[in-house]
Amino acid sequence: MPLTDSFAKLLIRGLLAGLIAGILAGGVAFVLGESHIDAAIAIEESNSAAEAEAHSHDATQAAEPAGHSHDEEEALVSRDGQRFGLFLATSLAGLALGAIFAVVANYARRVTTLSGPLLGLTLATLGWLAIEAVPFFKYPANPPAVGDPETITQRTWLWLAAVVLGLLAVVASVFAAKAVAAQEFLSVRIAAPVLAFLVVVTIGYLVLPTVNEVGDDFPAVLLWQFRLSSLATQATLWLVLGLAFAFLTERATRATAPTPANAA
Repeated sequence: MPLTDSFAKLLIRGLLAGLIAGILAGGVAFVLGESHIDAAIAIEESNSAAEAEAHSHDATQAAEPAGHSHDEEEALVSRDGQRFGLFLATSLAGLALGAIFAVVANYARRVTTLSGPLLGLTLATLGWLAIEAVPFFKYPANPPAVGDPETITQRTWLWLAAVVLGLLAVVASVFAAKAVAAQEFLSVRIAAPVLAFLVVVTIGYLVLPTVNEVGDDFPAVLLWQFRLSSLATQATLWLVLGLAFAFLTERATRATAPTPANAA
């Protein structure tokens, strides 16, 4: 049954689904990613200490008075505070994503005949492809010890460009699916949107520059463990968002549907 609820109900449903997804995604990030972040921070601190020691050997007698070294700066936020901030950040991100999800669902239901639960799952899948999968495979996440601070602005813009690329690829696949919707062959109806998606992504990947700031001395296993945990976190966020939205939609539909006795 297509979505027939008011926008206000869809928004509340999206916020609730997003909050659930954000909390669970935070749990996945904590379980799978925190140990890798700690290891990366240890490497970063070790490298910083080595650089500081090298600079101290080259220092002149006019150096800073003892007891005022900048190398002794303390972290502004403790690791415990960062762990709490992790759940806060994923929860807020889930709420924001849930609100956007509800807005998109409100417009998407006007151009499709998909049932409410199936529409929610479809939107979650397309959202994950556009906003997470496409940018990730071009610019995968890096741990704290990786990356040049001077290029962070450039890398941010490139990541946003990859997100736009993912959205364009999804739009192209949707238009391709509509164009072949009347085809009698199922293989054509499946291949056309997939091919359209892959063509747009391939062209975009060739146009966008490659960024690789991982040092040769950084452990490859730790790097990919961190990246996989990041991918798992985002996959959890989108999967739970789609499932929770679909469940809440189906539950609301059944609650408003007349019982056989009332129908009689």
